[in-house]
Amino acid sequence: MARYTGPKAKIARKFQEAIFGPSKALQKKSYGPGQHGRSRRRKQSEYAIQLAEKQKAKYTYGVLEKQFANTFEKATRKKGVTGEVLLQLLEARLDNTVYRLGIAPTRRSARQLVSHKHITVNGEIVNIPSYSLKEGDVVGVRERSKTLEVISNSLAAGRKQFSWLEWDGKEFAGKFVTMPQRDEIPENIKEQLIVELYSK
Repeated sequence: MARYTGPKAKIARKFQEAIFGPSKALQKKSYGPGQHGRSRRRKQSEYAIQLAEKQKAKYTYGVLEKQFANTFEKATRKKGVTGEVLLQLLEARLDNTVYRLGIAPTRRSARQLVSHKHITVNGEIVNIPSYSLKEGDVVGVRERSKTLEVISNSLAAGRKQFSWLEWDGKEFAGKFVTMPQRDEIPENIKEQLIVELYSK
């Protein structure tokens, strides 16, 4: 299963954002990683800024390079603003939706739940984290997985409400109602920079 397995705190400090969830390292060391992290960096080129934004989006959604490029290509073929469509496709991933519904505390643990066959889509087990949901799809927890500690703890911690998702606590299932609009997606990503990067 291809995924990023490197140091999380280092990436969070690089972008100065808690990409993988709350980070004590980011609070203690509010500067970039490495021996030159504290020193003032020279002005970044336009390309460097665009590349950094793409890298941030990749790490945020847990997607590797080839998969991200394929998702972007898919976004260019769809109607609408390419950058917004790209984020919609990333939000429609099964692992991301499991995380948004509050079934898992992080996208990484959501990916693991999907891979280990704890999650269903429309009643059928799906173990592909990148599975793309369609409007009306119902994402649920497999019957014998409802007592898993990681799931019960995550749901007990409370979940944020998202307008494009509906959650049924009794059934342990959520509905992907519609594709989210850009202003509804909370991620701090400047998608236009990513579009400009791939357009070169």
